[in-house]
Amino acid sequence: MITNKYVDEYIKLWKTGKIELNKERIMLICYLEKYILTRDDLYFDEDMLKNFIKFAERWYFELNPFQKFLAAFVFLFYKEDDAVFYEQFLWLMARGAGKNGLISALSHFFISPLHGIPRYNVSIVANNEKQAKTSFKEIYDVIGSKEVLEDMFYRTKVEIMSYDTKSIVQFHTSNAGTKDGLRDGCVIYDEIHSYATFDTVNVFSSGLGKVANSREFFIGTDGYVRDGFLDKTKERAMAILEGRELDDPLFPFICKIDDREEAHLPEKWGKANPMFEGVLTAYAKGLLKKVKTQYRQLKTNPSNRMEFMTKRMNFPEVDLEKSVATWEEIMATGFFVHELKAGETITGVAEKYSVLLETLKIDNKITHLTEVNVGDQLKIRRPVPNLKHRACVGGLDYARIKDFAAVGLLFKVGDDYVWITHSFVRKGFLDTVKLEAPITEWEEEGLLTIVEGPVIEIYHIVNWFVRMRERYGLTKIVADTFRLDLVKTALEAEGFEIDYIRNPKAIHSLLAPRVETIFAKHNLIFGDNPLMRWYTNNVYVKTKPDGNKEYLKKDEFRRKTDGFQAFIHALFKADEILIEEADFVLADINF
Repeated sequence: MITNKYVDEYIKLWKTGKIELNKERIMLICYLEKYILTRDDLYFDEDMLKNFIKFAERWYFELNPFQKFLAAFVFLFYKEDDAVFYEQFLWLMARGAGKNGLISALSHFFISPLHGIPRYNVSIVANNEKQAKTSFKEIYDVIGSKEVLEDMFYRTKVEIMSYDTKSIVQFHTSNAGTKDGLRDGCVIYDEIHSYATFDTVNVFSSGLGKVANSREFFIGTDGYVRDGFLDKTKERAMAILEGRELDDPLFPFICKIDDREEAHLPEKWGKANPMFEGVLTAYAKGLLKKVKTQYRQLKTNPSNRMEFMTKRMNFPEVDLEKSVATWEEIMATGFFVHELKAGETITGVAEKYSVLLETLKIDNKITHLTEVNVGDQLKIRRPVPNLKHRACVGGLDYARIKDFAAVGLLFKVGDDYVWITHSFVRKGFLDTVKLEAPITEWEEEGLLTIVEGPVIEIYHIVNWFVRMRERYGLTKIVADTFRLDLVKTALEAEGFEIDYIRNPKAIHSLLAPRVETIFAKHNLIFGDNPLMRWYTNNVYVKTKPDGNKEYLKKDEFRRKTDGFQAFIHALFKADEILIEEADFVLADINF
């Protein structure tokens, strides 16, 4: 057994009802009590922790109980070799929870003689320079305000160095190309909600390991980028909290409301922002007043609800007036999410969702009955039906031949629509426009093809449909008229029947109710296709004054929707073409 007064005090605050925690933090405490605090091969470095708390409270601010709780695990070590136990930390909280302040104090402490590791360099990384400089500037200003600190630390506008340890703090933007080769002891990734890929983390983490006790901190509030670094890290965190990944060196501290209705209850806001827990500091009282004002203004400014829910409640919520579907509905095109109930077995869950037991995977690992507990969220890969030789209708979006083009096949199996798709992306476009998407990764997964040349040539489109015709019952392709002559000549030459949509935007309003329904009822299957999820999440639903809807792009250049538009084209003709075999009767056949 290992103990620490700050850990014990924080857990006691919850157990005695003095603070209320969200589900993820309750799971964290249960995980710690079951798997970590019971170990005898670990120890909290009490002297180091005491020194940090004194350092932080002397030069920065008085630490709250939750901040001391977090700091304790930063200084948890193995007895055998004095190596850090937790190498990575996920601190996900609502805006205003003091993440940057705590990081400022920690970063400053890490380079100080109190930490005592020579050349323990710290890099602070964010998507833009202003955010990356937030903690750096705070350290810079603290040093400038105290003569004793100016004698201990050298500071410029770009780096801060300890004279004693020669350790340096620098800030960087997340552009991997700006990394200048520091042998880091610690990397802090700020605003992780905006990381669409793992590229930044991969580059900066590659410099770790050359200095003892390297650490990485992932901090931020939730955001609007889905299926990116943060979503995958949250999945990883849940695997830890559920006890399925006990060797993962990540410490996950996630603060959020448990239900959207709690946004109407200020007494529940401490679940998202731990500054609002227990006895409030002067800072917390002022912040709470500000958040309450923002909440009251939602009555007259409902357009700000999505921002309020995401940033103040750490509970991302889609504005269904402007988005095609919720993220949960988009995810359901590839995965089932099932909460294990008392008495249920993995076998029973597999039967319920018609998946084979050996293919039932959670976080891409085969999961056995003994590895899950009641209440665990099971993420089950949704099986794609056997589509060989089944009738389908092709969809094509070929409007912008200088960047993206998308092709696909739409099938109907029972009540479900199944969309198989591929995209072509011009390399020249990727070289000039930085997309917030893992394009190279998607190419490796076979979801798209990067092509050379000044345009995406039509033969790429034609060849794909020809190959698909060899596997499926494809005869008709639906496209808009933008490249009519080019598309018509090439596809009809291969024997395809082309159906043209003369006014693509006009069909959006006709299809909108059906699109909303099939997403809401989980009647749409993409398979595990992050590219198609990206396309769909990029769609902006514009409601015109006459009530008609149009599917546009949330960003004209960086948020592509081509795969979704190709799907819409196919869906427009689907019910005319896709007739279930059971619907055929003898009288329908022309002899």
